[in-house]
Amino acid sequence: MSTPVASTTTSPVRLRAVDAPGQPDVTPELEELYRGFERELLVPLWTEIGDLMPAHPRSSAVPHLWRWDNLRALAAQAGDLVPVGRGGERRAIALANPALGGRPFATPTLWAAIQYLMPGEDAPEHRHTQHAFRFVVEGSGVWTVVGGDPVPMRRGDFLPQAGWNWHAHHNGTTEPMAWIDGLDIPYQYLTESQFFEFGREELSDAERTTPARSRSERLWGHPGLRPLSVGEVGPGTPLLAYKWEFTDRALSDQLAMEQEGYGGTVEPGHAAVRYVDPATGGDVLPTLRTEFHRIARGAETAPVRETGSSVYQVFDGAGTVTVGEKTWSVTRGDLFVVPSWQPLSVRSEASGDDSDSGALDLFRFSDSPVFEALKLNRTSTDHREGTSR
Repeated sequence: MSTPVASTTTSPVRLRAVDAPGQPDVTPELEELYRGFERELLVPLWTEIGDLMPAHPRSSAVPHLWRWDNLRALAAQAGDLVPVGRGGERRAIALANPALGGRPFATPTLWAAIQYLMPGEDAPEHRHTQHAFRFVVEGSGVWTVVGGDPVPMRRGDFLPQAGWNWHAHHNGTTEPMAWIDGLDIPYQYLTESQFFEFGREELSDAERTTPARSRSERLWGHPGLRPLSVGEVGPGTPLLAYKWEFTDRALSDQLAMEQEGYGGTVEPGHAAVRYVDPATGGDVLPTLRTEFHRIARGAETAPVRETGSSVYQVFDGAGTVTVGEKTWSVTRGDLFVVPSWQPLSVRSEASGDDSDSGALDLFRFSDSPVFEALKLNRTSTDHREGTSR
């Protein structure tokens, strides 16, 4: 007859009886109960409710700012040292929120990175289930090739790409180029839903061309017009590039209409647009929302709290940004994060010296579609009027 052997497995559950309001009396019997819970990997709600069900969202991320000049300098240094070929796939350098344990996550659900491609380089083809986009704050010369369609990338252009589409990049010029990538990598990592597949080693000659407009733009890039030759599409927008000239004109028109007394802005001095899928009118990607905001000089936005998180990049101009208890002065290219339920307000200090539009221009992406789909979206706004000078 064998002798029972005590388990040497250490339980990851650790419970401590505490003398506190709303907690049971600390007794030897309670301690014995807690040791039983630990052995069986059980956690009673009464010891965790403050963390699991707080009165309002308490994000594990914190507000943080990354300076574009520092990012670009480090990316250029990486361009001299780090190859782009198979293995690393991309010379992409992710923003790591200081409160997320060193993970390459800007927020618990959003990935943001600066990507850098040297002259004549190709980033090899691959595909993944993560939904992605590219946004260009400066420069030109790179074409992203999505499903064999070469798409030019220029300053101010927004280039979305739904998951599981083959894509590569090539730099057809003699200058390096940097841009930002946004993906839902942390969300798919958390939900354990991600897939990845390597593609071809080299692009074809047809894919290495440098057209002024991609085929997707020629088919889908006409405002308010849908091609009848195309049936059901998606998920994700079939338009692979949203050109800056249209974004700029829409924002300028909103501010001009406001000056003429016709409204058109979301609050005084604050114009805003959302990039949408021309086939559905919904968000361009299933898990990511993208917007562009223009704040006239001297205008200040009302503080807003939202469930879910956002990443912003300053496209042009200068101003002061307050997220929670953090306040920064920002200029072109700077990136900052707004964690869930942290109040955000922005004051424009832009001028003709630092902004083509004379306003503070901000590109934003968020995880709002996920929260809306799950009916977890909530917004709270301080309705004081924006000020101008």
